[in-house]
Amino acid sequence: MNDRLKKALDKVQAEEELKNNTKAFLYKKTKGYTSTKTVPYRRLLPAIVCCLLVIFGGNWLYFTPTVEISIDVNPSIELGVNRFDKIISVQAYNSDGQELADSLDLKYLDYTEAVNQILTNENVSALLSNNAVMMIGVIGSGDAQSAKVLSEIESCTVGTANTYCYYANLDEVGEAHDLGLSYGKYKAYLELQALDPTIAAEEVQNMTMREIRDLIDNLSANNNSEVNSGNGNEHGGHGTGSGSGQGKRNGYGQLYD
Repeated sequence: MNDRLKKALDKVQAEEELKNNTKAFLYKKTKGYTSTKTVPYRRLLPAIVCCLLVIFGGNWLYFTPTVEISIDVNPSIELGVNRFDKIISVQAYNSDGQELADSLDLKYLDYTEAVNQILTNENVSALLSNNAVMMIGVIGSGDAQSAKVLSEIESCTVGTANTYCYYANLDEVGEAHDLGLSYGKYKAYLELQALDPTIAAEEVQNMTMREIRDLIDNLSANNNSEVNSGNGNEHGGHGTGSGSGQGKRNGYGQLYD
């Protein structure tokens, strides 16, 4: 009986020793399982950080506008252009502009293709054929991209009646947007206010560019007539030349050259 118990205990001890020796052997061969799990992640961390920078940095570069294109007929919209010449935003500034924006799929197009789609839109074409005025402004920071966009848009509009292109600095846009106006109508609004301070931005918002230009011309003519009449009485009529000479060049005059 004692011999059998002794043999059983010896067997248990041998098995326990075998287990311990096996664990030691495996640990030595694998150098610790948990350590092999962490080492690759530490080595991959710089690569992961670089990938995240590329992804998020690329998104920032792509979705940051560097130039804006302001288009006003009566539809008033502005197109945001990124550094890769793609349209990344379309903003309407009146109900007609929203209708035009909804009827076209302009986002992510090259800006020349987007402008051509607007120029050939049925409603816009009808307005232009009915003597409407279209103003297209390139708003940028004076860099090479701004100059290129303006040049290419001028080429796009060659032969399109009553369509005028201009350039403006990006710093000037904020006040226009605060008033709920596209930049093109904002410039016209400033010109109107100089002639009639009672004009409100809300009145300009839904006027066509033809209506705005006609109102500017009428107000300029009336103001010039009053000035010329007064100067005629006091100076023998010498006011005529200077009064009418500047009337149509205020603000937009350079666009008609």
